[in-house]
Amino acid sequence: MSVKIVVDSACDLTKQRADALDLTFLSLKTIFGGEEYSDGITMSHREFYEKLIESGDMPSTSQIPPHDFEEVFAQIKKDGDTAVVITLSAKLSGTFQSAAIAQEGYEDCVFLVDSETVSLGEQILVLLACRLRDEGRSAADIAQILEERKRDIRLIALLDTLEYLRRGGRISGAAAIAGNLLSIKPVITVKDGEVAILGKARGSKNGNNMLIQEINKTNGIDFSLPFVLGYTGLDDSLLQKYIADSEALWKGQVSDLPITTIGSTIGTHAGPGAIGVAFFARA
Repeated sequence: MSVKIVVDSACDLTKQRADALDLTFLSLKTIFGGEEYSDGITMSHREFYEKLIESGDMPSTSQIPPHDFEEVFAQIKKDGDTAVVITLSAKLSGTFQSAAIAQEGYEDCVFLVDSETVSLGEQILVLLACRLRDEGRSAADIAQILEERKRDIRLIALLDTLEYLRRGGRISGAAAIAGNLLSIKPVITVKDGEVAILGKARGSKNGNNMLIQEINKTNGIDFSLPFVLGYTGLDDSLLQKYIADSEALWKGQVSDLPITTIGSTIGTHAGPGAIGVAFFARA
C-alpha cells in the first residue's frame, strides 16, 4: 500500500516535474476563443503566454469535474492505496467541491486538503506533502499536517501591467489607463483563500522594495521548508532584477533559488511580467 498525492495544475508544477515527484496530476481547462486546452498538458505555460499576448481574446479557465477525480479515486481504492488530494482555494475555483463530490464512498482512503491558496502558494504545500510522504507518513497524517501548516503560507506578487485585470473586468478601462500611465504596480497576496491587494507602488523599483518589505513584515522566510519564486510571461528578466534587489533575503541562506513559471490560472488575470514568491513564514 502506498500514499498517492493528487494535485491540480493550478499549483503550477509542470507535468514533467509532477511526474518526477510521483504526483497524480489533473488539469484545469483553459479556453481561448472556443478552443479548450488542458493546462500543462496540451498547452504549456509558454504557449499560454504566446497566445495571451498575441490574441485579443480573454481566456477563461474551468474547474476539474468530479468525474476526473472519481476515476482517480476508484483506481486508488482498487490498488489498496491511500491518497492526499491538494487543490487550489475553494473560493477561487469549484475544483475542491468537485473533489468533495467525488470523495463520496472513498472517505476511508482519500483525504482532501483545500490549500486556501493558488499557484506558488499551493505549490509549496504540495512540495511539503511530498517531503512528508517520503518520510513515511500516512495519508491521514499528511493531510492533518498540511491543514495546520497552510496557515503559515505567504504568497506575495507584483504585477507589471493592469491591462489583463481590465480585460477580465476586474478594473475599469480608465483605471487601467491611469495606472499604466503612472506606472502603478499592484502588490497582491492571497488572504483567507481570496486574492487581495496589499498596496500599489510607483514603478518596478518601488514595487520590488514593497515586496521585500511585505516579506519582512511576516517575520521572514522559514528556509527549512519549501519556498519558490515565480514569474509570468516569456522571460524571467523582471524576476532576476527582483532577486538582485533582494539579495539580503537569500544571501547565506540557500545556494540556489527555486524558480518556476506561473500558469494560466493566475496568468490570465495577472498578464505577463508579474513576479511572486511563496514561503512558509518563520515562527
